[in-house]
Amino acid sequence: MQRIYFDNAATTPLDPAVLEAMMPFLTEKFGNPSSIYSYGRESRLAIENARKTVAKILHAHPAEIFFTSGGTESSNTAITAAVHDLGCRHIISSPLEHHATLHTVEYLNQKGEAALSYVKSGTNGHVDLEDLERILGESGEKCLVTLMHANNEIGNLLDIHAVGEICKKYNAIFHSDTVQTVGHYPFDLRNTPVHFITGAGHKFHGPKGVGILYINENVQIKPMIHGGSQERNMRAGTENLYGIVGFAKALELATERYTEDSMYIGGLKRYMADQLKENIKGVYFNGDTFGESLYTVLNVSFPKTEKSEMILFNLDIKGICASGGSACTSGVDQGSHVIRAINNNPNQVAVRFSFSRHNTREEVDFVVSTLRGLI
Repeated sequence: MQRIYFDNAATTPLDPAVLEAMMPFLTEKFGNPSSIYSYGRESRLAIENARKTVAKILHAHPAEIFFTSGGTESSNTAITAAVHDLGCRHIISSPLEHHATLHTVEYLNQKGEAALSYVKSGTNGHVDLEDLERILGESGEKCLVTLMHANNEIGNLLDIHAVGEICKKYNAIFHSDTVQTVGHYPFDLRNTPVHFITGAGHKFHGPKGVGILYINENVQIKPMIHGGSQERNMRAGTENLYGIVGFAKALELATERYTEDSMYIGGLKRYMADQLKENIKGVYFNGDTFGESLYTVLNVSFPKTEKSEMILFNLDIKGICASGGSACTSGVDQGSHVIRAINNNPNQVAVRFSFSRHNTREEVDFVVSTLRGLI
């Protein structure tokens, strides 16, 4: 059976060139980076070279890049540190955030450590920047603003520079979950008013289990994990050596291919949207699909029928991988909190299709043809 993978916002296949770069550190170059003998020094050099590569691509200083286990750890660390170490007593976020952010801010609020406000968003899913400024202006506390750069379910892009300038005006700390954009868009962190951003290697054909946290050099926080002196005394524990090497290689390749890949993948997204509109009555696109939106994500609502209620299951039977919102949630399907917030229509069923450079128009045609029989 043909297998079609349209869930690249959840995870991407590992690039063979990334695996090739990682392999020596899985076999002969396995030394502990904290050891002083040659094997250890070789591993330490590989980590620091990876850090320099990531920093150069993001236009940051190497000392601002910390390797983590992924986006969830990075966001948890930034948000918690802003409250515990930087004196933020009021968190401003959005109900459309990834659960790594939502559950962290809710936990801190429930513990009584910070007040919590949610900024309004329009029916197209964009954050209302006037409302953000209103909340900041009315708050008598030091604030943390945590808003994602690109929504993982509907693809909406935030004007990260505009939000950063508003935060500067009110002396607020700004954290942005950039897991869906690092490796997919160019960054210039030297000229971006943000204190924390995050990244995860598996979103751009790198390995799972490795990510980054960027901490602006003007921000001082306490260690994330206590123990050894790894990550400049900020995150104890033996480093994920081959993962870190793979992250840097994947980011390097993604940056080299950005212009070509973004045009190709964006074309696939537009082609699928056109084919869906042409072939299936009543389709609706969630978010700012053809405006300020990720070129990799297409979120579609289909008319609810007896067939479409089981749409993901039926697509899977046909060998098609897609997601009903965020694939980071498993177990009983409770629906998407993002779709509920912007388009709470009980007569529609939402599906997220997300693409990579490995997908083709022929795959799109097969999926659209299959959907015609399922709606």
